[in-house]
Amino acid sequence: MTTHASNAPVPRVRRRPQWPVPAGLILLSLIPVIAGAARLTELTGGAAITAQNARFFASPVPVVTHILSVTTYSLLGAFQFLPSLRGRRGWHRIAGRILAPAGLLAALSGLWMAVFYPLPPGDGLALLVLRLVFGSAMAASIVLGVVAVVRRDFVRHGAWMTRGYAIGVAAGTQALTGLPWILLVGPPDEPTRAVLLGAAWVINVAVAEYVIHRRARRTVRVPAAVVVEVAASVPERRTFPAKRTVSGEVESGRLDSRA
Repeated sequence: MTTHASNAPVPRVRRRPQWPVPAGLILLSLIPVIAGAARLTELTGGAAITAQNARFFASPVPVVTHILSVTTYSLLGAFQFLPSLRGRRGWHRIAGRILAPAGLLAALSGLWMAVFYPLPPGDGLALLVLRLVFGSAMAASIVLGVVAVVRRDFVRHGAWMTRGYAIGVAAGTQALTGLPWILLVGPPDEPTRAVLLGAAWVINVAVAEYVIHRRARRTVRVPAAVVVEVAASVPERRTFPAKRTVSGEVESGRLDSRA
């Protein structure tokens, strides 16, 4: 019995644009990248020492390490969210071998500065605790992501690396949460500053969890019309009787062919 194809038009699968998410992440990352470049210029250009930058002049290695690693991690990491590049195993693997050490350096140098640098004016104990919590969470996420990929658990690898990246680029979100307050109210006090910066970390982690769960729920849906068309395009199978060989023996089984 032959099944005929349906005359219904086959719906076209729309391809979503690939660049909006990486471009947005790059723009978000430019905020801390530009601030870091200004800090490096300050350290190398012999700027005046103030209460805000004295700790960096006293011990420049951690802050320089932090700026360079964060710049690499945030900008290169944005391209990992580009589907056309993520699908290339060679690119993803090479970029990952750069991103994992850079992310760990960014997290560990940030933790070092939070613990050993004197607290600058405007920071307090609450903000210190937040930096320790989220810095540790970033480092742990990257380590768990590496462990997952070694075990070839690519789903968990992607989830943990997404969480680590979200925490790592929170400095850009912190500028967005703090700037409106500064423009409308003025410089925040210690509790308000902790809330504004902490809100940025929470926002980024929430977005990361949304992306992870959406990625997990995403399934490939094949329209019914496509199934009918494919099934109808398969030719009818015909079976031929067994035939004798030159020696007169009958071949075992049946020979199938396509029309």
